[in-house]
Amino acid sequence: ALIMNPNLRVSEFPLLSKTELKQLVEWNDTKSEFPAECLHRLFEIQARKNPESIAVAAEKEKLTYEKLNQLSNQIAHHLRKLGVRPNAPVGILMERSTLMTAGILGILKAGGAYLPLDLSYPADRLQYMLEDAGVKVILTTEEKSPNLPETNAKVICLDRDWAFFEFESKENPENVNQSTDLAYIIYTSGSTGKPKGTLIPHRAVNRLVFNTNYVRLDENDRLAHISNVSFDAATFELWGALLHGARLVVINKDVVLSPKEFIAELRRRQISTMFVTTALFNLLSRENPNAFQTLKTVMFGGEACDPESVRRVLENNPPERLLHVYGPTETTTFATWHHIQKVAPGASTIPIGRPISNTTVHILDKHFNPVPVGVPGEIFIGGDGLANGYLNRNELSKEKFVCLRNERLYRTGDLARFLSDGSIEFIGRRDYQIK
Repeated sequence: ALIMNPNLRVSEFPLLSKTELKQLVEWNDTKSEFPAECLHRLFEIQARKNPESIAVAAEKEKLTYEKLNQLSNQIAHHLRKLGVRPNAPVGILMERSTLMTAGILGILKAGGAYLPLDLSYPADRLQYMLEDAGVKVILTTEEKSPNLPETNAKVICLDRDWAFFEFESKENPENVNQSTDLAYIIYTSGSTGKPKGTLIPHRAVNRLVFNTNYVRLDENDRLAHISNVSFDAATFELWGALLHGARLVVINKDVVLSPKEFIAELRRRQISTMFVTTALFNLLSRENPNAFQTLKTVMFGGEACDPESVRRVLENNPPERLLHVYGPTETTTFATWHHIQKVAPGASTIPIGRPISNTTVHILDKHFNPVPVGVPGEIFIGGDGLANGYLNRNELSKEKFVCLRNERLYRTGDLARFLSDGSIEFIGRRDYQIK
């Protein structure tokens, strides 16, 4: 390379041969077809196809696809009368429930984007989010409404105020969205400054759940809904179920945090597919390594993995498929996946795997050049799962979402390296952010 280009800066010399570069391109060849429709339109297809199937089931209440569609239509028609338009954020402060699911769908059908509000957040944080996003309407329940801070937004309790919706049309409202419009806004923790709203479009969610290489979903599946809706794992739970005619099974927080009750609930309600945080996976592995034996697919991720916990599960009636997944909020829930079939003796980590469909992962040095296999670098993620940027944070969006070699990429700040088989091994952070 020196002889061919003697005038190049040292930092610009390629470290990879043409063969190695070609291999990196092949590892990122993840293209597959997925729908270009909006989430609510795809849900409506399932409602027509499976009207009597159960769409969402809580402990004491179930809604069929037809009933859920009708309730969400009534909410949507009323929200439009209140001025909700494409990309307008609508706050939702509710516990996971059939009514919350109808509320989220209603927001999307009205044309808006849902903004999850965590019940555990301090009032000043909620107030900052509402003001930063310019929220004009908030959906909540009578029980949870006292959690809201002082606000000029119109607050609607879906249970107490149902009279507002009762006489609205149950028919599907006219679609006013494109798949590039916002589906939701999730505020990240703000550990490097003020909380920032991540803007996720409909198409990014479609790419997560349709025609993927990491999971197959159909109307026979039952997906556990255990994630707080402010945590983007809920994106996979909600739309993985509702866009495939499957059943979304709401499991309340108290049960999830009690290993014995949680394991019994998984079996009683015949859960087939589930995501759990790594911390919860480790806890369940210690308490009962047989916990997942009745499940088809178990995914876990979100923090450093304990290989011993994984080994215990694999050696004690494991699920059909055990996946280690990774992905920042800005890349829509999951960006990579690794099917774990064994844990090597003495292993200190579990790979985060390869890119999911319609996703690319690049490991680059500080000069944005690809690094060879085995060499650490920063993870840059591209593809159809990328957020539109950060709300009202143009400078930060430009810093984090960069264009390199004609590809828009999200700069994660995470360090990793490629292994010889194309899998990615997570190493840590390039800064001091607490994860």
